[in-house]
Amino acid sequence: MSHTAEIIAVGTELLLGNIVNTNARDISQALSAVGVNVFWHTVVGDNPARLRDALDIARKRADVIITTGGLGPTYDDLTKQTICETFGKPLVLHRDILDGIRVFFEKNVHMKMPSNNVQQAELPEGCTVFDNPVGTAPGCAFEAGGVHVLMLPGPPFEMLTMLRRCALPYLRGLSSEVIVSHDIMTFGLGESPMEELLREKMSHMENPSLATYAKPSEVRLRATAKAASQAEAEAMLAPVVKEVTAFLGDYVYGIDIPGLENACMALLKERGRTFATAESCTGGRVAERITALPGASAVYRGGVVSYWTSVKADVLGVPRETLDTYGAVSEQTAKAMAEGARRITGADIAVSVTGVAGPDPDERGVPVGIVYIGLATPEGTFCRPCDFGRRRRDRIQDLSSNHAFDVLRRYLTGLPILLP
Repeated sequence: MSHTAEIIAVGTELLLGNIVNTNARDISQALSAVGVNVFWHTVVGDNPARLRDALDIARKRADVIITTGGLGPTYDDLTKQTICETFGKPLVLHRDILDGIRVFFEKNVHMKMPSNNVQQAELPEGCTVFDNPVGTAPGCAFEAGGVHVLMLPGPPFEMLTMLRRCALPYLRGLSSEVIVSHDIMTFGLGESPMEELLREKMSHMENPSLATYAKPSEVRLRATAKAASQAEAEAMLAPVVKEVTAFLGDYVYGIDIPGLENACMALLKERGRTFATAESCTGGRVAERITALPGASAVYRGGVVSYWTSVKADVLGVPRETLDTYGAVSEQTAKAMAEGARRITGADIAVSVTGVAGPDPDERGVPVGIVYIGLATPEGTFCRPCDFGRRRRDRIQDLSSNHAFDVLRRYLTGLPILLP
C-alpha cells in the first residue's frame, strides 16, 4: 500500500523568515526512500487554534502526518498537547524519560533540570517513543483513525538524528514499496532545451519516471522508480539512466554527485593533477567551492582574487600592455591571469575568471554579463567567452563559477572547452 504524507512545521520564526525550513526538505528526501509520497508542506506559527485547523485539513488528505517543532519546555511549545487534543489521545507521564532528561541536564548542562522540562516527558498514551540522544525533547508516533502521526523536534540536528534512528524504521514498517531515485547531473543545457529534447520520452514514463530540476546553467534529471524492493527498483532504473546518459553525452558530468566541483575534485585526484585559481568578478567563489570539499588540499594549490587591475599586473604578472590594449575584461587578460596563477602556485592547471557582474558596465563600456574563463595547462592556454546577459550580480557570479568548473572538467576529460 502506498502512503501519502503531509509535513507540518510548527514555529512562528519560520513564518517570519528568521530561519529556513530545512526540516521539510530533509524529511521529504528521506521519505522517498521508504515508499511514502509527500504531497503537502505546511508551516504554522506557535498558535494552537491554527495548528488544530492544519491538522484537521491534513488528516482528511494524508495518512501520514509528520510534525516538527513545538516539543520544547516553554509555554509556547504546544505541538504535542494540540495534537493529542485533536486526535483524542491523553498525555501520560513517562518516568523513565523524565529520569533521562534529568541525567541529560546533569551530564551535559551541569545543572538541575528546570521544572518546566517535565512536560517533555509527557507523551500520547500507547505511542511509540522516539529517543533523542542529542537533546531533551523525545519524539513519538501513534496511529488514530487510520492516520499515523509522527512528532519530531524542531532543531535540525535533533530532527535528523531522530528521523534516521527512529522515524524511518517506523515508516518502513508501514509500506511494502520502496522508491529509488538517481540524479543525472548535466551542465550546458537549460531546463527548457533539456525538456524539449526529452519531452516525448518523459511524457510516456510513469514508473520509472523522469523529471527535470534546474540550477544555474545546469539541470538535474531525476529518474525515479517504485517497486517492492530496492533491487527491483534499481533494475528498473538502470536502463533509463544508461539511455539518458548516452543520449545527452558530454552534457552529463556525473550521476548522484552534488555539483561540478565534486566532479572536478574526483577527476583531479584520479589524474594526479593540481590546480589554482585567479578570480576577479567571482571574488573567490571558485576557490570557496573547492576548498569546502574534504581533501581539497590534495588538488588545490591556491588562488588570487585580483579585483583591481594593479593586482592583475603586480601579483599575477598580466602584462601592462595587455591590460592597456584589451582591458581587464578580455580574452587576453583571462589567459594571462590563468598563466600567472599557474606560474606563481606551481599548479598543473589554472582557471581564471574576469568579467562584469554589474550593476554597471566597466570603465571601457563592456556590458554587464560579459565574462571570460581562462584555462592554463601544460598543453597551452585557452579561453571560454560567456555572455550571461543583464542578470543579477550574484547570478552572474554563480554562473561564472559554474562555467569555470565546467572548463576544468572538460579539459580533464579530453573534451573541447567550448560548449557545443
